[in-house]
Amino acid sequence: MLKHIISITSRFIPRHHLQRFAGIILKVVGLFYRGNRFEDPITGITYRKLLPYGRIKRRPNALAPDSMSLERHRLIWLYLRDRTNFFASNIRVLHVAPEYCFIKRFAKLSNLDYITADLNSPWAKVKLDVQNIPMDSNTFDVILCNHVLEHVPNDLKAMEEMYRVMKPGGFGIFQVPLDTNIDITLEDTSINTPALRELHYGQRDHLRLYGRDYSQRLRRAGFIVTEDNYVNSIPKDLAKRYALPMNEVIYLCVKPF
Repeated sequence: MLKHIISITSRFIPRHHLQRFAGIILKVVGLFYRGNRFEDPITGITYRKLLPYGRIKRRPNALAPDSMSLERHRLIWLYLRDRTNFFASNIRVLHVAPEYCFIKRFAKLSNLDYITADLNSPWAKVKLDVQNIPMDSNTFDVILCNHVLEHVPNDLKAMEEMYRVMKPGGFGIFQVPLDTNIDITLEDTSINTPALRELHYGQRDHLRLYGRDYSQRLRRAGFIVTEDNYVNSIPKDLAKRYALPMNEVIYLCVKPF
């Protein structure tokens, strides 16, 4: 029954609504999933297994019930902890389309001046269009904007805006769904219905499918881009315990001085 509910809700309900209504239920469910095979590094809670997740094809052991983190969220948490000054320095952070698993934890960090923003998210403090950010240039030390750009009509404009409001020397993490089998991002105006978008882009509300040229698009905005294969620096047994996405590359985007 639980698998059936998760399958239906993850396919037809936008994730932020699923999070709003399912959070309490999943915390209760998490009590029955306790064990020692998997660990969510965000909470430190351990499980015998994680929940499946996916709209088209359900991935086993993907969703940690208590934090509602997915594989990529756990990877980003570890990356911020191990490869950046995110948890140590006094920095100003813009978090676009803030993920449920991060919001309260980041908001409690005394070293962060933490601003959440989005066009639609019920958790965002500031309502904005990432294509036209109503903030001064050179404002933020860090910008987090993950699994957003594939929804934005003019993603290149959004990249330029994030570059503008980032301080010189600041960094951003801008993850997107990406198909490493294609050289050039697939973006076709004839793919203009929800059904066609799901067929070609993988989701009904995606406006493109990024290819291996994604880093080039970010560089066009001015960023110095590092494609960091960080996940493969983590011991294999630990990566398996955290249920990390083993093919996910972190796109670290730095604004030069």
